[in-house]
Amino acid sequence: QVDLVESGGGSVQAGGSLNLTCVVSGSTYTSHCMGWFRQSAGEEREGVATIDVDGTPTYADSVKGRFTISNSKDNAKNILYLQMNNLKPDDTAMYYCAAVRFWRCGGRSSGDFPYWGQGTQVTVSS
Repeated sequence: QVDLVESGGGSVQAGGSLNLTCVVSGSTYTSHCMGWFRQSAGEEREGVATIDVDGTPTYADSVKGRFTISNSKDNAKNILYLQMNNLKPDDTAMYYCAAVRFWRCGGRSSGDFPYWGQGTQVTVSS
């Protein structure tokens, strides 16, 4: 069983920054690639960024140059981060972290991920 818990969401003005954190327990650091997804009201869940087991990141075009995905290992837990800079009102959504037991996550859709966190809300005002 893999458990994921997100934190770090909040309300900011356009141009501001937030750093989301996802603590992943129950998985091994070398077997699960991970990603961040978001879903706004009335929209489908979309991929934001993923990171492969070897650390290779992939970004949605809408966040390239503004968001950075990274991960680290601390006390046997895998921690996933999403640093979000220059936030825009269109970034407003519930943000979820997800994990799957594959080497590569790049290009995978949300349906490929069996493990999900509960989500953290990000609201960007103009």
